[in-house]
Amino acid sequence: MYESDEYYMDRALALARLAADEGDIPVGALVADEDGRVIGEGRNRRRLEHDPTAHAEVVALREAARSRGAWNLSGCTLYVTLEPCPMCAGALVQARVSRLVYGCTDAKAGACGTLMNIAADSRLFHRLRIVSGVREVECRTLLQDFFLACRRRQKEKS
Repeated sequence: MYESDEYYMDRALALARLAADEGDIPVGALVADEDGRVIGEGRNRRRLEHDPTAHAEVVALREAARSRGAWNLSGCTLYVTLEPCPMCAGALVQARVSRLVYGCTDAKAGACGTLMNIAADSRLFHRLRIVSGVREVECRTLLQDFFLACRRRQKEKS
């Protein structure tokens, strides 16, 4: 882990809070290039856009590719508050991202070390370095608080 990983994860957490404020699952992501410039940001927008692919990682990757003018994001690092799912891990491989840094694991859908590890699978044409556990407590607490509030609202409705 680099000292800057915590800085970028703090920025991803701020994006996750925005997603929660909009009523979406609080996951935030950003892509930093090899010079440390943020070239793409994203937060979960599935509920807002009615789009099953609008995960924070995919939104950030799309913005980064547009910013770079190319789909190949070699040399870039993706920071995300929650371990990527299989779709997002596959997108990281397809985009040739060099490094992944995530906050907390996802016991139900984690595809970068928890349930499987698409991002480091030697059978695929590209693998990326993975760092986990950066700002883990803050990332996990944000998600837990969000889902607790959702359950409370649901209980109040019934």
